[in-house]
Amino acid sequence: METVGLGLYFEDLTMGRKFQTVGRTIQDADICAFINVIHMTEVLFTDMEFVRKESDIKGRLAPGALSYCFAEGLLTQSTMQHTGFAFLNMELNIENPAFAGDTIHVECEVIESRLSKSRPGRGLVRTRNRVVNQNGQVVLSYTPLRMVKCRNSGQVR
Repeated sequence: METVGLGLYFEDLTMGRKFQTVGRTIQDADICAFINVIHMTEVLFTDMEFVRKESDIKGRLAPGALSYCFAEGLLTQSTMQHTGFAFLNMELNIENPAFAGDTIHVECEVIESRLSKSRPGRGLVRTRNRVVNQNGQVVLSYTPLRMVKCRNSGQVR
């Protein structure tokens, strides 16, 4: 599977195209910083004694929102520099927990690609994104619809 670089244009995002990002290891410090920044003071993320004694999930759990944010960061740096214009909507499913020490990457498949009717020089692209850990386990999946710049000012491919 191809690993991508900077700024994919609408014309590059054809139906069925697949690619993946580089990986990113989730650190304990990332979890602490994230929950403190957004004030997600759920005991699953802040109280390891609770997790040890009460939780069905054991270990230093990363919030699903953190895994999603890391996924978007990995995608933004590798596919949307100078070409991504808007994030319009998505459906998101948390499938498995992610933990401190897990290395995640994003696997993408273009499942919708069409020119914008209202915005010349723009295309609408929906991808099926799977956030996968080092063991090949899907952590979460989501299907964002984005507005993307056309290389050829909206000319038909």
